Amino acid sequence: MPVDRTRAMELHRKAKGKIKIYPTINIHNEEDLAMAYIPGSVPPALAIQKDEGMSYELTGRGNRIAVVTDGSAVLGLGSVGPHAALPVIEGKCLLFKLFGDVNAIPVCLDTQDAEDIIHFCTIMAPTFGGINIEDICSPKTFSIVRELRTRVNIPVLCDDQHGTAVVVLAGIWNALEVQGRKLEEIQIVINGAGAAGIATAELLLKAGATNITVLNSAGILSENNPMMNHIQQDLSTRTNPDKRQGGLEQAIAGANLFIGLSRGGLFPAEFIKRMDKDPILLAMALPEPEILPEAAIAAGAAIVATGLSDCPNAMPNILSSPGIMRGLLDVRATLLNHNMLLAASRALADVVDRRRLGPQKIMPDVFSDEAAPRVAEAVGQAAIAEGYAAKEVPKGEIYNNLWQNLYGNQMIRI
Repeated sequence: MPVDRTRAMELHRKAKGKIKIYPTINIHNEEDLAMAYIPGSVPPALAIQKDEGMSYELTGRGNRIAVVTDGSAVLGLGSVGPHAALPVIEGKCLLFKLFGDVNAIPVCLDTQDAEDIIHFCTIMAPTFGGINIEDICSPKTFSIVRELRTRVNIPVLCDDQHGTAVVVLAGIWNALEVQGRKLEEIQIVINGAGAAGIATAELLLKAGATNITVLNSAGILSENNPMMNHIQQDLSTRTNPDKRQGGLEQAIAGANLFIGLSRGGLFPAEFIKRMDKDPILLAMALPEPEILPEAAIAAGAAIVATGLSDCPNAMPNILSSPGIMRGLLDVRATLLNHNMLLAASRALADVVDRRRLGPQKIMPDVFSDEAAPRVAEAVGQAAIAEGYAAKEVPKGEIYNNLWQNLYGNQMIRI
């Protein structure tokens, strides 16, 4: 959706930030002051000293996350640095609150060193119940997320990786249901081997996909690609079973599904003729997709989706990440793994009413009141089942609590 730059600038100038901090306790007199600060803070401090887990009961930690970036890969802008990243990161914090009731703090770090970021997140972990790594370039983002999993006992979500992968897999499952196909039977091409592309490929492999070809800017990930980083090299050993060489034109021949996680305008309409019958195109690049939906449909695509919120089959990450983090926080999860992400994808796919499921409806509405609660419930219960939850929550409670907090006064049960 085109944005009026003048209005956008005025909105940000007037708002002076998209989130604020509000008190949960009012102070009207000396007694209130004493209870809220000193000496009232002493008993909970001593309790937490004896049992660090009490910090979730006696402070706001259990519903507070940090959204951390170095500004090295911000949306379609690239490496704009931490100062210029702040409007975007504030916006992501706003989405966590509005769609997941999660209190998120923007943290823009003036460093490009992965170890600096890892160290910062490690030493600030006692303040937060979770961390979201955001808009950090690949492969650095993978190194940071993987290392943090070994250093902190709170979940580390990466919206660019996990949020995108969950949304894409949910859309694929529904698209294949429409066509009567199975994931393990189709040929998949992923154009883009950055954070989103690699994470999507990894989750698809976990879900049962057997024929995935991934491309970076130099072509298909294979032993003959001279421009692969270590993350791409590892993925190349588990993808491209047909041993294809070349670029997108060679990769797309006979494919059933194209997933674009690269740059706008990179997929010519004539390539659709090279694909198998009734192909599925998920053109997810922002702010411009690899191919416009109307051009793809005109060229013969059967199902088309994009990351744009104003197009049919919109697949924005707000359908996944707020719910994922909500579920992790509610059970005090110590990490996030692939089984939790698979549960999130299945829950998100199932939000779509089967009576409405079709080529123009493979995803829930962007403002669906079911998406975040169902994803949160699925992730929380998966964390409990996996043994990575410090708190067990009865089935349905996470869903009910979030739905109530976000949307209404009437108890809704699943």
